Amino acid sequence: MENETPLEDTTEKELLQTEPLVNEALQHLENITGKIRREVQKVVIGQDDMIDLVLVGLLTGGHILLEGVPGIAKTLTAKLMAQTLSVGFSRIQFTPDLMPTDLTGTNVYNLKSSEFVFNKGPLFSNIILIDEVNRAPAKTQAALFEVMEEKQITVDGHTYKMEFPFIVLATQNPIEQEGTYRLPEAQLDRFLFRIKMQYPTLEQEKDILRRFREDFNMEIAKEVFPVVTREELQSCQVTVRNIHIKDELLEYIAQIVHQTRNTGDLFLGASPRASLAIMKASKAYAGINGRDFVTPDDIQAVATQVLNHRIILTPEREMENMQAEDVIKQIIKGIEVPR
Repeated sequence: MENETPLEDTTEKELLQTEPLVNEALQHLENITGKIRREVQKVVIGQDDMIDLVLVGLLTGGHILLEGVPGIAKTLTAKLMAQTLSVGFSRIQFTPDLMPTDLTGTNVYNLKSSEFVFNKGPLFSNIILIDEVNRAPAKTQAALFEVMEEKQITVDGHTYKMEFPFIVLATQNPIEQEGTYRLPEAQLDRFLFRIKMQYPTLEQEKDILRRFREDFNMEIAKEVFPVVTREELQSCQVTVRNIHIKDELLEYIAQIVHQTRNTGDLFLGASPRASLAIMKASKAYAGINGRDFVTPDDIQAVATQVLNHRIILTPEREMENMQAEDVIKQIIKGIEVPR
């Protein structure tokens, strides 16, 4: 993994020459995302919006933070998503005693060769599931900064490039605070989305019970198979890049993000990285819904999940029990929608 794969150097350049986007490429994108959905939904009932947002992350190469109470399929969904891709997968359970080298790897002295050999850590994979990401201290969290942003790891002055794709799917429980650490703002900003997962509806709960009435060990999860190759995922990412977004919608995104810096409800607004994230995510959201152009609805569908972890409420609003999502909705409501 020390060098970038030939796939990124050749195939992607050829695919980028396919503009303008043709129906065949869009149909291929729909076909691929449909396969992933069907495989995951063999096991997961409900959570359709969350599945679509994770698909957006895969199509943009963005990292995802799944937040919710225990038992609502955060870890399961992340594992199943990885299971549908013919790429490497690694799961890391974060704990308070985890060290940075437990993630990145370390140089080990080889007595036979009388030289140091680098033993790669679990971050050297394609889809990384980090369970309970907020249980590791700041020193360990810092080990993720470089690899999440630049897709490379530097150890003892040597830089190792990560293979395509490299996506982190992290989970955290917002209720239990004992033994947890608040994630640094710089790390939160590296996640494309923070998806707050909800309880299933009554009907969905009934469907869950029916599906697993006799499957106590969740054997059905073994029937989720890889349906997408590395090359297919990369071609889908190129298709997403070629989806059209009008200048008026770029201005709409800029106004939303700019307003987060000019409202009395927020102590900290969003950065330009948030604007870029909304643009990328809205293009992917349009693509998985069968369109080769972005609409205001696409932007509104992803804006909350892009912004909710990048802004900080003022102490007064926190005391009023206001949520970041409430402020974002107010901002979007106050901006004229392009026609």
